[in-house]
Amino acid sequence: VQLQASGGGLVQAGGSLRLSCASSRTIFNRYAVAWFRQAPGNEREFVAAISRSGGDTKYADSVKGRFAISRNNDMRTIFLQMNSLKPEDTAVYYCAGKSTILSAPIPVDYDNWGQGTQVTVSS
Repeated sequence: VQLQASGGGLVQAGGSLRLSCASSRTIFNRYAVAWFRQAPGNEREFVAAISRSGGDTKYADSVKGRFAISRNNDMRTIFLQMNSLKPEDTAVYYCAGKSTILSAPIPVDYDNWGQGTQVTVSS
């Protein structure tokens, strides 16, 4: 399934952005979805994930309390609300999905990746 990430931009430290990850296909609602990010010179790192049902979420320690992941299955869209942004949050953000059964825990690996969206936080 094709994933489309959007919502990146330039923001000052302390500001907020909301990223979206959308698909045109209803089957997307069967997917657990995660956000990853990659800064220049760094390896890709996990940011947040949400289960297929939306009942389970997971966050990297570096974003806990500042970021919130949610999903709207009617819209076939996953959101990442990012508050209290810091310069170290600057990166290209990618969404990724994996089809799971309804009761499955959040997966570790993902096999459907969208293009990235750039987030730049100025100090």
